[in-house]
Amino acid sequence: MRNAGVAGYQDDTSDEALLSGMALGDERAGLVFVRRYQHRLFGLAIGIVGESRLAEEVTQEAFIRIYRHAEMFDPRRASVATWAFTITRNLAIDVLRVRRDVPTDPEDRVFAALMSNERVAEAAENIDSLGRVRAALADLPIDQRRAVLLAAMYGWSAPEIAQAESIPVGTAKGRIRLGMAKLRGALEIEAT
Repeated sequence: MRNAGVAGYQDDTSDEALLSGMALGDERAGLVFVRRYQHRLFGLAIGIVGESRLAEEVTQEAFIRIYRHAEMFDPRRASVATWAFTITRNLAIDVLRVRRDVPTDPEDRVFAALMSNERVAEAAENIDSLGRVRAALADLPIDQRRAVLLAAMYGWSAPEIAQAESIPVGTAKGRIRLGMAKLRGALEIEAT
C-alpha cells in the first residue's frame, strides 16, 4: 500500500508529476515537493554559504524559483533533482559573490559564549580548533570544499554529491578523497 501524502499526492509521486502540478498552480504538489527536497537543498546551500541564516534564505529563494519556473522544466535536459540542486547552487554562489568579506560583530554568539563561559580556556581551545579547521577548509579549492562539507557534515554520499554538482560519481569521490587528504595534511602540519 502506498503512503498517503498531501491530498491527492502519494509519497512516491514522481518529481516530474509534482512539478507538473506546481506548473498548474497546485499548492499541494508544491507542499509535497518542498517536504521532499527541503533538507537536501538546505544542506547544499549551507555547504556553500557556511551560515544557517543565509542557507535558509537561499533555500527559500530556490523553492520560489522552482515554483515560478516549474512549467519550463525540461526532463530531456536534466532530472528534477539536478535542476533543483543547480538552482540552489547558483543562488548560493551569487550570495557569496555579493557578500564577500563581512566583518565579525563583537556581539556575535561565539564571542558572547566565550566571555560568559566559566571554562574560558576550554572554549578558547575549541574556537582555536574550529578556526584551524575553517582556515584549512578555506585553502581547499571550492569544488573540493563543497564535496568535503557535504560528505562530512551532512552525510551526503558520493552519488548524491555527483547529482547535485552535475558531475560523474568518480569525480565526486575524487573531490572528497583529495579534499580530505589536503585537509588532514594541513591540520597535521598545524598540530606540529
